[in-house]
Amino acid sequence: MSYCSFCQTRDESDVHRLYHDTEYGFPLHDDDAIFGRLLLEINQAGLSWDTILRKKANFFNAYDSFSIAKIANYSDDKIQTLLNDKGIVRHKLKIQAAIYNAQQICEIQKVFSTFKHWLDTHSGKNEQEWTQLFKETFKFVGKEIVTEFLMSIGYLKGAHEESCSILGKIDLEKPRWRR
Repeated sequence: MSYCSFCQTRDESDVHRLYHDTEYGFPLHDDDAIFGRLLLEINQAGLSWDTILRKKANFFNAYDSFSIAKIANYSDDKIQTLLNDKGIVRHKLKIQAAIYNAQQICEIQKVFSTFKHWLDTHSGKNEQEWTQLFKETFKFVGKEIVTEFLMSIGYLKGAHEESCSILGKIDLEKPRWRR
């Protein structure tokens, strides 16, 4: 089996290999799941992806299953709870960005029905245009975060090398960049 060079020597139980084989580049359809991926990408800034993958379940629990509606209404008490949670990244600006971004997505949903539909309406954008759009809409997003987020959910090409066998599984899902 052919794999992307960064994970071909990792065993099947390695967190990177599991993510690569089952999530990276695969389109997501549920708004909370899409938001959850953005939240994880933002929290990765300045840290290793390994750290985030190992804490992913903790993030899911701490952030109410990535419920956009719940996160948009977090109180100061909930922020303090998150700042004290050793199972996640305890960074006040990243926590505040999660809340702000959830609020922004709630506004997007009012106009576009879903966050995914909003993403779909912009699917023809290039990397620079996506980055500009995200910077105008969300907090704590830069070129690298936006690019990785969009590659991870199938809106930008590059999640897998052309020779990677996982790319064939993703083709069945029809990522946005392949249409």
